[in-house]
Amino acid sequence: MNAHSRLTRLGGSILAPHVLEAMTWAAQHYFDISELQAKIGARLAELTRNEAAYVTSGAAAGLVLSAGACIAGKDPAKLARLPCDAGELKNEIVIHRFQRNHYDNNVRTAGARFVEIGAHRATHLWELEDAIGPHTAAILYFAGPYEGPNLLPLEKVLAVAKARAVPVIVDAAAQIPPAANLWAFTQMGADLALFSGGKTLGGPQNTGLIVGKKELVEACALLGSPNYAIGRPMKVGKEEMVGLLAAVEFYLERGEKEQRERCESRTSWLVSELSGVPGLQVRRQFPNFKVQPLPEVVVEIDEEGLGSRRDEIVERLAGGDPRVEVAIRGRTGIVINPDTLKDGDAEIVVARLKAAIRVRARPRP
Repeated sequence: MNAHSRLTRLGGSILAPHVLEAMTWAAQHYFDISELQAKIGARLAELTRNEAAYVTSGAAAGLVLSAGACIAGKDPAKLARLPCDAGELKNEIVIHRFQRNHYDNNVRTAGARFVEIGAHRATHLWELEDAIGPHTAAILYFAGPYEGPNLLPLEKVLAVAKARAVPVIVDAAAQIPPAANLWAFTQMGADLALFSGGKTLGGPQNTGLIVGKKELVEACALLGSPNYAIGRPMKVGKEEMVGLLAAVEFYLERGEKEQRERCESRTSWLVSELSGVPGLQVRRQFPNFKVQPLPEVVVEIDEEGLGSRRDEIVERLAGGDPRVEVAIRGRTGIVINPDTLKDGDAEIVVARLKAAIRVRARPRP
């Protein structure tokens, strides 16, 4: 039972019936895959108010393709040289030092080399300007949890990039909701924006979405399957393309509204049910830890009063039947995410948590 969040390791999202129906339909037909990608991309671009769009096999694959597109463009000779000979091309990607993360390898897969800017306390505009040179292919910016006061605001990054004619890639994989982010970053001036398709959008887990400038999106497509380039292993099936389209259409129509209402209702119920339980301090947190405009429930554990450490309680939740996955926060906090709970799950999570805190730890020798 997922009370944590829409994570890849937990299976992404639960597919809605209309998404499954669309995927089942696609599974029963043959398509020219490049043509299908182009037509679905055109429809997604229209829905998201962008010049172009492209379905990827996840947001991480979008990083590979976007980096490669910025390095090689649509030049077949350059595309064929990725990734091994990328050093002979413009392959430097500028990034804030404190935005380096576990997705670095996806960018380097395209043959990119990072140029870091910034320090622990602050990043200065002159550092970005100085980092841009003849070998700069792009600037990469992570939106959401990776943003902080020691970074340049995206607006300033975009202004410098535009003045130097350098493309900007915004990784906004988990920054939906709001749905408006599907066009907000590109309308601000980003050349490409990347999103996960298999999380909040509710599409197939192994999908992602690139939106942005037509020339760069077309370069991403040239690098992707079924073409024989670095994106060939990152295949997107016909079922996934159609499924993601169905998910995006629904989310923009009424999915976001229903999600917000559902999360607020479940949060209120969870806070009410857990408030007053001895050993627990409960509060509503907004926005959630992914900086999405959705609520979550933070439960602080009185370890001394309960005679159990927070981590022991988490282990009991994960070791029971059904297994309950929760997030942790700080030294004693547990986070319950209402967004991933199905009907009836919240009641089980509350009952399991109450049972877990009643089990006292054995006296330490």
